Amino acid sequence: MAQWNQLQQLETRYLEQLYHLYSDSFPMELRQFLAPWIESQDWAYAANKESHATLVFHNLLGEIDQQYSRFLQENNVLYQHNLRRIKQHLQSKYLEKPMEIARIVARCLWEEQRLLQTATTAQQDGQVAHPTGTVVTEKQQILEHNLQDIRKRVQDMEQKMKMLENLQDDFDFNYKTLKSAGELSQDLNGNSQSQNTMAGLLSAMDFVQKNLTDEELADWKRRQQIACIGGPPNICLDRLETWITSLAESQLQIRQQIKKLEELQQKVSYKGDPIIQHRPALEEKIVDLFRNLMKSAFVAERQPCMPMHPDRPLVIKTGVQFTTKVRLLVKFPELNYQLKIKVCIDKESGDVAAIRGSRKFNILGTNTKVMNMEESNNGSLSAEFKHLVSSGRSLAATRASVWARGAAASSILICSSVFQTLREQRCGNGGRTNSDASLIVTEELHLITFETEVYHQGLKIDLETHSLPVVVISNICQMPNAWASILWYNMLTNHPKNVNFFTKPPVGTWDQVAEVLSWQFSSTTKRGLTIEQLTTLAEKLLGPCVNYSGCQITWAKFCKENMAGKGFSFWVWLDNIIDLVKKYILALWNEGYIMGFISKERERAILSPKPPGTFLLRFSESSKEGGITFTWVEKDINGKTQIQSVEPYTKQQLNSMSFAEIIMGYKIMDATNILVSPLVYLYPDIPKEEAFGKYCRPEAQPDTEFPDPGLIQPYLKTKFICVTP
Repeated sequence: MAQWNQLQQLETRYLEQLYHLYSDSFPMELRQFLAPWIESQDWAYAANKESHATLVFHNLLGEIDQQYSRFLQENNVLYQHNLRRIKQHLQSKYLEKPMEIARIVARCLWEEQRLLQTATTAQQDGQVAHPTGTVVTEKQQILEHNLQDIRKRVQDMEQKMKMLENLQDDFDFNYKTLKSAGELSQDLNGNSQSQNTMAGLLSAMDFVQKNLTDEELADWKRRQQIACIGGPPNICLDRLETWITSLAESQLQIRQQIKKLEELQQKVSYKGDPIIQHRPALEEKIVDLFRNLMKSAFVAERQPCMPMHPDRPLVIKTGVQFTTKVRLLVKFPELNYQLKIKVCIDKESGDVAAIRGSRKFNILGTNTKVMNMEESNNGSLSAEFKHLVSSGRSLAATRASVWARGAAASSILICSSVFQTLREQRCGNGGRTNSDASLIVTEELHLITFETEVYHQGLKIDLETHSLPVVVISNICQMPNAWASILWYNMLTNHPKNVNFFTKPPVGTWDQVAEVLSWQFSSTTKRGLTIEQLTTLAEKLLGPCVNYSGCQITWAKFCKENMAGKGFSFWVWLDNIIDLVKKYILALWNEGYIMGFISKERERAILSPKPPGTFLLRFSESSKEGGITFTWVEKDINGKTQIQSVEPYTKQQLNSMSFAEIIMGYKIMDATNILVSPLVYLYPDIPKEEAFGKYCRPEAQPDTEFPDPGLIQPYLKTKFICVTP
């Protein structure tokens, strides 16, 4: 954080220049929050190479999620709000133009360096530390207390071991010279006390380790699943890493003390020596604890995701690059530049083979890389795989080659970001192992496996972790149904690798489905779904009901069966509406102007009492591809209230004209062939111009000067409006 810290020390006149460098295109808040990571990236290279810019932009979104998690733990509501707003802005503006944001950041960093050079004499020595507090639960406070207690007891044991060594020296002297039975008994009691103290300490370690791995780590993994399907991104691992590293260090200290017992035993021993009786069991216990802790600490920190679809992880398209990241939550600096990882897909072929007809794939590209601490924002060992090449070999040959390259090296990956592609392994029946497949492509689940070996202090430990199950598609049109599978799986199970899930998918309750559906909006926009909107969706899925809470929904009902009277499923319809919102009407949705999901009965009930010209915006129920319409109140010639709706506007029409401009210019032709606007107030009573005027392009002002009659007149200006006869 050197450059950003230096900038903070400048005089006010230089700081004012610094403020002018930043705008909504690249907010200063983001520069502050992610300063070390931003300064570690090669933005100039990214600004000139689109593939690298895409990777960096995807990693930027991941870093924002990590920082958001830290603010969530600190209960910093303001920073959470600001960071979420920044992420949404970046996604909407730069997802398709990653080189543009790279150029902006590169320019800002260059201007910062120039400003520092200009103000060199005004710099101050030293850096300011900004301590930040964290909010922890009562259970976590107890866990922290237990870890502190273990660290203290380990240090006490260290002192006792020194005392025991002195006691052994005294015993050696007394035994050989005085041969006093009373003194001998006292020495034996000293050895026995040390053994009992150590056994109690190992039991305490076992208790704390179970809390860490079976509760805290399991809870993090569940939160990661929720974050993958749009839930709160509370998935920061820094606190867990601190706790697990502390416990691992204490275990290694105890192991060294047990080895010291062996040295004392070899120096002098006697009949009934408790060291001889209990030391092997103590050593076996501490080694088992350490092995299990290391195995549990190897996790997939970032699940597989294609950079162009950051909001839909765990869906991978063949031939398209994807990223993933693994991390070991035991931070040992001595392993820097010494460590490797190996990646494969569907290693446990028995699980996959249980699904008849499941396809097979190869992971293409370089599958190993040396780790280092410099690539990480928080000091964890890490590596990024950026430049990969395709390989046409079979899956078995690929694995054999990977293992052959890595077998001779001491290998472990602590934190790695992997940039990979997939190729389907073709068989005689089109890539499938059996022609009568029981699952469709988007219900097949596959596992990406990360394997490594740890050689540390004489121990060899095999580590393995998996991604969450992924769906592999061959065409982007399969994305909606693939994402539905990811939603259903992670909503209903925390099983880490149940690839047979869709052979008999469990049912969900409306309460579970409603929460996940709301996340599909809130994770990519500023608004989730209201109770009234969710009730409308429940009615489409389940039919009329007084209380939907607890009602069951099958997988087929959610994704596979057509809705009543429609030629498409509920999910296909809803997913296209989500796409419509994100691409065409995001600003209006964020403002709360779109009622969206509302039954026709409810629509008539709330509009009928309103004055003519009152209108609301809702999604089409008949358009498979996603459509939006408006409904308004008018009076007929007899003064009777009528409710009218326009034919829904689809994505194709909204490509040509923004929805705000359609609303502002919409006209109907009355009986006298006069064009009038039926839209006056957005429900409940917002003037149309106030709501939508700011989203329309300003009209060109007419030229008030007299034109030269000798010049060719310019074209007359045109304006598109939507008219209903």
